Amino acid sequence: MAKKKGRSVPKAEVSDKPATLKDLLGADTIAKLKEQANELKKEEQERREAEQLKAEEARKAEQKRLDNDFEHLLSKSDLDWHKYK
Repeated sequence: MAKKKGRSVPKAEVSDKPATLKDLLGADTIAKLKEQANELKKEEQERREAEQLKAEEARKAEQKRLDNDFEHLLSKSDLDWHKYK
């Protein structure tokens, strides 16, 4: 008995798959889109960093203001002076 070779898929069945957007677009267009996506990610990251820096500066300014506020310092201080004798 002769062994059967694996079934080969006819070419018509392989080409029946729907074309994807990547197949339809040219390589240069795909490269441009990837570059644009990378630029957008970079801009988003820079915006987040600037936002974090701004929030940190605001927090430091608020802390400095509170450190100069006698009422705040008095309310935060421990009133048990016996510990410090």
